[in-house]
Amino acid sequence: MDCIFCKIAKKEIPSNILYEDNDLMVIMDLGPVNNGHVLVIPKEHYTDYMELDNEMAGKMLKVAQDLGPKIMQKLDKSSLTLLINYGEDQKVKHLHLHLIPNFSSRNNVKIKPISETFEILKN
Repeated sequence: MDCIFCKIAKKEIPSNILYEDNDLMVIMDLGPVNNGHVLVIPKEHYTDYMELDNEMAGKMLKVAQDLGPKIMQKLDKSSLTLLINYGEDQKVKHLHLHLIPNFSSRNNVKIKPISETFEILKN
């Protein structure tokens, strides 16, 4: 399978990993729409949310609940958007959950280098 997220999960492609367990990874989005934009990715390939089982859905949401407030606090943000794309809007056909701090105010924000935001968030 030629899936970029499967390759990241197998460590064939490097990424900025904020969290990892046996089932999931949280990585920095390479095309962030706002500083602190991260992706929660199952290591097992699910094409989209329609294939997702309840157990994995619960694990993804639990990780978002644990990391979301930490991301907001470390970046001094007041809101967090959770987003899953489906169909034509889903550019990578491997299920992933976006966590995007202050999504609604992204238009006037200067996006910092991913490495800079990663350093703030990884501790």
